Amino acid sequence: MLGSPQTVPALSVSELARDAKNLLEAHFDQVRVEGEIGDFTAASSGHWYFTLKDASAQVRCAMFRGANSRVKVRPGKGDSVKIRARVTLYEGRGEFQLVVQHLEPAGDGALQLAFEQLKNKLQAEGLFDASRKATLPSAARRVGVVTSATGAALHDILSVLARRSPMTEVFLFPVPVQGAEAPAALCRAIRQANLQHTAGDLPLDVLIIGRGGGSLEDLWAFNDEQVARSIAESIIPTVSAVGHEVDFSIADFTADQRAATPSAAAELVSIDQAEWMQQFDTAGRRLTQTMLQKIRLHRQGLAHMHARLRNPSTSVQQQRQRVDESARRLKAALNLKLQQQHQQLKTLNSRLLRCHPIATVKQRKQELNAHRTALSQQISQKLARHRQSIAQYERLLSSLGPTNTLSRGYAIVQTQSGEVVRDTAQLTLSERLNVRIHQGAIGVRVEDIAPDAE
Repeated sequence: MLGSPQTVPALSVSELARDAKNLLEAHFDQVRVEGEIGDFTAASSGHWYFTLKDASAQVRCAMFRGANSRVKVRPGKGDSVKIRARVTLYEGRGEFQLVVQHLEPAGDGALQLAFEQLKNKLQAEGLFDASRKATLPSAARRVGVVTSATGAALHDILSVLARRSPMTEVFLFPVPVQGAEAPAALCRAIRQANLQHTAGDLPLDVLIIGRGGGSLEDLWAFNDEQVARSIAESIIPTVSAVGHEVDFSIADFTADQRAATPSAAAELVSIDQAEWMQQFDTAGRRLTQTMLQKIRLHRQGLAHMHARLRNPSTSVQQQRQRVDESARRLKAALNLKLQQQHQQLKTLNSRLLRCHPIATVKQRKQELNAHRTALSQQISQKLARHRQSIAQYERLLSSLGPTNTLSRGYAIVQTQSGEVVRDTAQLTLSERLNVRIHQGAIGVRVEDIAPDAE
C-alpha cells in the first residue's frame, strides 16, 4: 500500500538543488556542444558568462579565467562556436549550466575566422602600416635566422647564401616552429636577437623568421598575437618567410618585408656573386672612361698653355730681382726680430733673477737664524727667571722648615709610637718620650704633668 503524500518527508531547496546537481554530474561526463552565443559578459574577475543557443533552446555557460586564457580570439554575441564542457547545476539559482573547458569557432573556417579577427585587430592598431617598416639592406653581411635547426627552411637559406654570397655570416636562433610551445619560443628568440644586437655582442643586418610549408594548423604559431607584436617591436629589420608562396601569416604583415619562401628570403637579403662581378665590371668601365676623359682634358689644357707660352728669360730675371729683394728684406726683418727677441730675453732674464728662489731662500734662512737666536735668548732668560724663583722658594721653605726651627733651640717631642705631643692630655706618668733637638735625640720619662691653667 502506497503511503500518502503527507507521509513522504519534504526536502529543503538546498537539498533538492544538491541532489539535482549530483544527478546531472553523475549522468554526464563531458559534452561537446555547438551553438550560437547569445548574451556575453566578460567579468572584471576574468571569467566569461554567456548563453549558448540554437533555434529551439538555450543553456547558460561559464568559462573561468584559467580556461579562457587559452582561447586565441575572444568570442562575441552571434558567433558560432564549439565547446567542450562539464554539465552541472548552479545551486545558488537552481539553474542548469555548462562549465566550459575549451572553446573554438565552429565550422570549417574556424581557424580562418580567428586569423581574420586578429588581422583586423592588429591592422586597426597600425602594426601593418608601411610608415613603421624598416628598409632592408641589399647585401647583408650578418643574417640572423629564427627557425627550426632541423627544418628544410634552414637548409634552403644556407644553400642560397652559400651559392649567392658565401661571405655572409649566418647566426641561428633555433626554435620549434609548430606546437603549443612554438609561439613563446619564437618570442624569446626574437627578443634574444635584439638584446644581443643592442648590446653590440652580435650586430645583425637582418633577421629572417620563418619555416617551411604546411597546413594552416602547422603554420599557426606564426599567426600568434604575441609573435606578431615581437616582430613589430624588433629593432633589427625583419623578413617573414613562412610556408610557400600561397601561404600568408600574420607575421607576414607585421614584418618589414614578406618573402614567399625561405629561399626567397635569402635571395632578398643578398646579392649574387655574378651581380657583384657585373657591378665591378660596370664600375671598371666607368672608371676607365672617366680616366680617359680626364687625360683628354689635361692634354687639351697643356696644348693651350703651350700655345701661350713665351720666352721665359725676361720673366726669370725679374723674378730673380724680386727674390733678391725679398731675401734682403727677409734678412733685415730677421735681424730686427732677433734683436727684439734678444732684448726681450735680457729683460726676462733680469726679472727671473729678481724672482729667483735662491734669493728668497737666503732671505728666509737669515730670518730663520734670527728667529732661532731670539728664541734661544728667550728660553735662557725664562730658565734664569725660573731658577731664581726656585731658589727663593727653597730659602723660604728652609726658613720655615722644622730643621731651621730646631737650630734656634726648639725641640720636637714624640711618643714611642712616633706621635707628636701637642697637649699634656696625650701623656701619662712614667711614659717614655723621644725628644728631637737640633743635633740628635734624647729619651726622657714623664715624672710630672702640669697642664696650662685655664
